[in-house]
Amino acid sequence: MSQAPDFVDFPDLAAERVGGAAIGTNDDFFAEKENLLKAHEAEWKDHEYTHKGKWMDGWESRRRREVGSDWCTVRLGLPGVIKGFVVDTKWFRGNFPESCSIEGATLQGPLDIKEAEKAAWVELVPRAKLQGDSKNYFAVEDARRFTHVRLNIFPDGGVARLRVHGEVVPDWSKLRAFGGLVDLAALENGAYVLACSDMFFGSRHNLIKPDRSVNMGDGWETKRRRGPGHDWSLVRLASAGIVQRIEVDTTHFKGNAPGRCLIEACTGPRDAKPDALTGWRTVVESPLQPHTRHFFDEQLRRVGPVTHVRLSVFPDGGVARLRVWGELSEQPHAGLTKLNSFSTDHAASEFLKACGSKKWASAMAWARPFENVTALLRVAEREWWKLGEIDYLEAFGAHPRIGDKLGGKWSTQEQSGAAHADLVLLERLKAQNDAYFEKQGFIFIVCATGKSAEEMLALLEARLPNDKATEIRTAAEEQAKITQLRLARWLEENAK
Repeated sequence: MSQAPDFVDFPDLAAERVGGAAIGTNDDFFAEKENLLKAHEAEWKDHEYTHKGKWMDGWESRRRREVGSDWCTVRLGLPGVIKGFVVDTKWFRGNFPESCSIEGATLQGPLDIKEAEKAAWVELVPRAKLQGDSKNYFAVEDARRFTHVRLNIFPDGGVARLRVHGEVVPDWSKLRAFGGLVDLAALENGAYVLACSDMFFGSRHNLIKPDRSVNMGDGWETKRRRGPGHDWSLVRLASAGIVQRIEVDTTHFKGNAPGRCLIEACTGPRDAKPDALTGWRTVVESPLQPHTRHFFDEQLRRVGPVTHVRLSVFPDGGVARLRVWGELSEQPHAGLTKLNSFSTDHAASEFLKACGSKKWASAMAWARPFENVTALLRVAEREWWKLGEIDYLEAFGAHPRIGDKLGGKWSTQEQSGAAHADLVLLERLKAQNDAYFEKQGFIFIVCATGKSAEEMLALLEARLPNDKATEIRTAAEEQAKITQLRLARWLEENAK
């Protein structure tokens, strides 16, 4: 395919600039895997060699002498829905792979190099032939969110660049749980620049990229206007929200910044075409200065929840970044609505499933209704730290011991790391648990989610020498983590 397909207009989810990284490969003997994600086009250096062979700007494995294939795993800097891949073999002419396939996975933990080894990989691009010294395009039809991709090459060879174009899909549960203002116009949060009047010198997509711009080429810049009118750029926000603060950054634009700007906002469907959006309301209008970060807060008009913003610049020029901080519009959570509707006694009994302190459960039941999930989690921790030692001990007593097979559903899930431990390890856990209880007078408490039996045993043995006061405080901290996770799990289960 000689002409680039439409999917290349979507941002590169794997770009180094947004946090993409090549985290593993079985072989990069001739050229390092990290080259795959470089921002610039692959280069050719005539007559340049390293101690291993010809210098190549890409990822290149050695010549394979047995049946098999090579692979490289990439962490997406921006997790999302993948629209298509570009496997660029530029300058690889006699050493490009015969074919490739690409897989995707969704990993949750922070230690993704280890987790990738046992991930459930999904085929996104079946094995397909490659052309050398060319951009090879592969469209994807899969609506799932992915965090990692794995490029497989057959049987060996070199690839200059890998581009993963798609639509950013953040983890909204975490963004909402953290609370506070969110940059609604940020690429990493799922915003997208739908259209603009002109981008002769700089792409419209640069407006919402992460971090500060590095030079004029890293912003949005229009050609010089010789007639009437003005230039504009239209941003679909990551989510509906109430705008509280705006930044218009003209950094690096010293002789070509706009004279003034107008920012308007409206509410419309997420899939609306630019010319179908109506009801625009002025949010702020202001002169602009060259090479300046302009912040607007008190100057903003209060226009309510919005989904799109339009930045107009007069008459033309360049803007490095646009930031639109706001509060996410509340979306009723089915699980929270159910919790708020319970009687006080019923709610207290449900809270006891998350934490065994009756005083805490009663306080939580009386604290309802909760405005949102963020408020629920915030109040849960605040009420926990109001309790005394007797309440903490009551909560600890509601847990089974680590490795105990008699725990409830949540305890079993949380301690799944101990489910497949061998008998020797389980006996060791039991012995140390007994020693801990004999010394402290209460069972060993640890947030077991995601931990192996070996990790839990190591933590138990490390804490065994501590005095009782230290252990009560440590166990209370672990219980606070457990409670937060259980509340989130309860909401998820009851939202169906």
